[in-house]
Amino acid sequence: MDLAYTSTRGNGETVTASQAILKGLADDGGLFVPVSLPKLEVPMEKLAEMTYGEVAYEVMKLFLTDFTEDELKKCIANAYDSKFDTEVIAPLVQADGVYYLELFHGNTIAFKDMALSILPHLMTTAAKKNHVDNEIVILTATSGDTGKAAMAGFADVPGTRIIVFYPKDGVSPVQEKQMVTQKGDNTFVVGIKGNFDDAQTGVKKMFNDKALAEKLAEHGYQFSSANSINIGRLVPQVVYYVYAYASLVKNEQIKNGDLINITVPTGNFGNILAAYYAKLIGLPVDKLICASNTNKVLFDFFTTGTYDKKREFTVTNSPSMDILISSNLERLIYRIAGNDAKKNAAMMQALNNKGEYSITEEMKEGLKDFYGNYADEEETAEAIKDLYEKTGYVIDTHTAVASSVYKKYVSDTKDTKPTVIASTASPFKFARSVMNAIDKKYDALGEFELVDELAKISNTEEPNAVKEIRTAPVRHNNVCEVADMEATVKAWLGIK
Repeated sequence: MDLAYTSTRGNGETVTASQAILKGLADDGGLFVPVSLPKLEVPMEKLAEMTYGEVAYEVMKLFLTDFTEDELKKCIANAYDSKFDTEVIAPLVQADGVYYLELFHGNTIAFKDMALSILPHLMTTAAKKNHVDNEIVILTATSGDTGKAAMAGFADVPGTRIIVFYPKDGVSPVQEKQMVTQKGDNTFVVGIKGNFDDAQTGVKKMFNDKALAEKLAEHGYQFSSANSINIGRLVPQVVYYVYAYASLVKNEQIKNGDLINITVPTGNFGNILAAYYAKLIGLPVDKLICASNTNKVLFDFFTTGTYDKKREFTVTNSPSMDILISSNLERLIYRIAGNDAKKNAAMMQALNNKGEYSITEEMKEGLKDFYGNYADEEETAEAIKDLYEKTGYVIDTHTAVASSVYKKYVSDTKDTKPTVIASTASPFKFARSVMNAIDKKYDALGEFELVDELAKISNTEEPNAVKEIRTAPVRHNNVCEVADMEATVKAWLGIK
């Protein structure tokens, strides 16, 4: 039976999975969610014997029901191939009593590759299925990683263009270099004079502008999104949690049916929401540990039941989490509101107009699967140093936030169930912050000297993604004010 999708703010109208992927955002500004959640059909013992691609098919076919078996398998085969530097795609590394799920072995050495390697294939397949003749313009805001991963996925894909906005002074040097050196005639990168929330708000505003949509259509274009608000991003993320559990069973580190906890460094709430969906479809998960950095809007929400974005924005060493408006939280709010679109829409309007909303006591009950906490800059650095000194294993700043928060969780609850920590980026992407955490003496080194030193102390090879940018020419020098984002898009597309 086909699984339909509906908007978190809508009147119950439904679309197919392929239509939801193409649209990205619903016409009413809501996010697409499945009308009902499927259940994992294949026994865990069987999943444990499967490759990553085979697990991906078994999970994704449950959500993307209007894709044929052949279409979906083709998308998966095109995504999880030699672009990844390991055949297992998402290895688990045991260190200091927990399992680090390494999600950074793709093209751009961050977890976004896991979904953005497949999204272009899902989208172009969806366009054919729905007889779309327009050129699809992917419009994306990034806090550092999504932009590069999306561009790498969509570069020179026929029938698509991609434009990425990022905070000019809010990403790491490696993240920026990766973006501004991006090849592909259909790619366009713009630094904005603002933060990620400004970029995300500007992008959402363009998505919700009906007059702009008409103007685009006149010129043969239509917008879609590669941000985690797109269901085509979220579904592939569910896969790696199922794969991680299956790997633990295969390696006899747990027995099938044993409960595990999952810790996720969280900004826009998409990655941890995927873990929640994995639990809802039948994965034996107990607690979802939501790890925030100094921008602890989610920690405060889980603690008080009030989501309040009216606070100072802090630029940290874990920039992909420097976010005050966690877009994907809306999908959770909709669910704990009893799938009540009106109730959810009122809260999102309050966030927009007043900068905050509060959930009811009844809704708070729906948060019992979650634990929230945060780590400041000092604690993040300490987690990197501590793990390295104990085990020789080096993690990046975002993963370190999760590691630090996990320790707080154990201290608070005394719960020591087997735990998977989502390791969301390679330490090479944030070499200066990582090496400084291990020893301040490294701060005197240049950016690529740090990379060489990191390879040496971690006993790992420098990733291709870093090798490439050592000599890659800068192709994108664009910077604009937040107010000029729409004009910048129009100018690039040749629309007056």
